[in-house]
Amino acid sequence: MKSLLALLLTSVLAFADSRPNILFIFADDWGWGDLSCHGHPYVKTPNLDRLAEEGTDFHRFTVASGVCSPSRTAVMTGHFPARYAIDGHFAWVPSNKRRGMPDWLSPEAPLLPRLLQQNGYATAHFGKWHLANDMIPDSPLPSEYGYDEYGAFNCAGEQMPVHDDAKRAIEFMEMSQREKKPFFINLWIHEPHTPFHVLPKYRWRFPELDEADNIYAAVLSHADDRIGEVLDALDRLKLSDDTLVIFSSDNGPARAKKPVDPALTYDTATGAGFGIGAAKGVTGGRKGYKAALFEGGIGVPFIARWPGKIAADKIDATSMISAVDLLPTFCELAEVKLPDTYTPDGVSQVSTLKGEAKPKREKALFWRMASSGKPTTPDSFHWVSHAVVDQQWKLLSSRDGDYFELYDLVADPLEKINLADQKTEVVAELNEKLEQWKATLPEGPDPSCFSSLRNR
Repeated sequence: MKSLLALLLTSVLAFADSRPNILFIFADDWGWGDLSCHGHPYVKTPNLDRLAEEGTDFHRFTVASGVCSPSRTAVMTGHFPARYAIDGHFAWVPSNKRRGMPDWLSPEAPLLPRLLQQNGYATAHFGKWHLANDMIPDSPLPSEYGYDEYGAFNCAGEQMPVHDDAKRAIEFMEMSQREKKPFFINLWIHEPHTPFHVLPKYRWRFPELDEADNIYAAVLSHADDRIGEVLDALDRLKLSDDTLVIFSSDNGPARAKKPVDPALTYDTATGAGFGIGAAKGVTGGRKGYKAALFEGGIGVPFIARWPGKIAADKIDATSMISAVDLLPTFCELAEVKLPDTYTPDGVSQVSTLKGEAKPKREKALFWRMASSGKPTTPDSFHWVSHAVVDQQWKLLSSRDGDYFELYDLVADPLEKINLADQKTEVVAELNEKLEQWKATLPEGPDPSCFSSLRNR
């Protein structure tokens, strides 16, 4: 009898161990080139370099927007953010109203943390929120989105200090291990978004740099150190082999329109720090920066480590992965069945992460953003209102749909050669798909996601 009980207990534990912990590290404005393993000339990221050495570095990952809130919406829902009329960052209520946006992501939307929570995962969020705003006091708290525990800023309620993120994540990992539950942690770090909250010890690491570069290198070095603390904690707890760790960024790096000094500024959610003059992020040659739908705005780092499951020290330069793929991917790994009423815009990329052969992507990717500026103007990256990627082709469209640019991302990943005039049939085909997608979008935001401040 004892042998039978022991066998049953072993089987139960083996089943529990088959579901990995998931740690998703999401940086804010971290450019593709802002890693020493991606060739940055002075930024030092030894812990992220270690992650790349122990995992696979995917070079064709894209987020669903060139700015923060819609990009995070895609991760949470597995849907393109335009389905929720979230095309820009959540600001104070008058700005949201003027731009035709809601004031927060609906807690009733299909949500990654809730799906995992309902299927036995311990779930937590630490760091930036920005699926609402700290200036909207009646917006739902992160706890209403499927998290057992959270500490956050850019949300209603108490604002967690930005540098407490790693400490809180480690404490949650320890608690989950004691409770023998797999965990899902969103570790959404502040760096390198403005204001730059830099500690003197990190500025001293780069004495040879001028002030702006010194500040930028210092905040990235501090972020890399905190990520290293979390990786070390996984080792100490003997959880590394059972944990999928992913590092990425919500969009490309911010840049000032013209050179300015890195003066002090203040943010209501995170406090005082240096402003946009210290934003020195690079894109690894990709065109454009934050708030653009060119690759510099949406092509960001994506490093995945899961020892024994994901190949170590490998670069995947061809597999096309999107932020909308994360929900179906994480749910497959967690053995969570997606609801019958839910259709993700993404696809599971489990086989891709594991390096297994996979057919071409069966779903196109779509983007919508507010635009400004004129096409063909030198260094103008923000005229694009819509974009679609299907197989190797990427079509960019102006607000009125009267100007297009077409790129072959396989042959020309840096978008240097516009093929729109030569490949008119491809432009027409992709534009038709874009128009069909636009027809599926809501006319406006869900009124249940409006703040009471709109009535004032």
